[in-house]
Amino acid sequence: MSFKIIIHLSVASMAFIFSALASWYEGSKILDVSWEWKHTAIFSEMLNGPVKQASDILTIDYFVYAAKFLPTFPLIMLFSSTYILILLGYILLKRNDKLFSYFLTSIGVIFLVLSGFVSNSPTIGLKYFFISFLLLGMISIVIALNRFINNKTREIY
Repeated sequence: MSFKIIIHLSVASMAFIFSALASWYEGSKILDVSWEWKHTAIFSEMLNGPVKQASDILTIDYFVYAAKFLPTFPLIMLFSSTYILILLGYILLKRNDKLFSYFLTSIGVIFLVLSGFVSNSPTIGLKYFFISFLLLGMISIVIALNRFINNKTREIY
């Protein structure tokens, strides 16, 4: 693994950790906003039933609240984790261009599916996530198709 890739992974990891901590802090505001528990404490309700007090809220719901209402740091988390995932895929699959193209395509499809889940959200944060998921999905698929076509044309010539 080259020094350049290690630097990229290090910077992306630091960005992810910083933004995760900031999102966690910002999302902890959900504990004070009881009328939002019904709509935002999704994971707490799935695992523990209806949320009746602040202590019933799981930590993961802090991130949901931050993504819905304070999306800056959750978006940085999304972009940095996507970059880390693609870099790790590149490191593991760089010898097999076809497999890396399939990897990028699967990431693109996952993002397109995720964009469908948040497409009708009334909150500004999830609208930003819809756009981000849609763009990341389309970009991943376009890059994968471009790599696949370039590999096919190299095989022909």
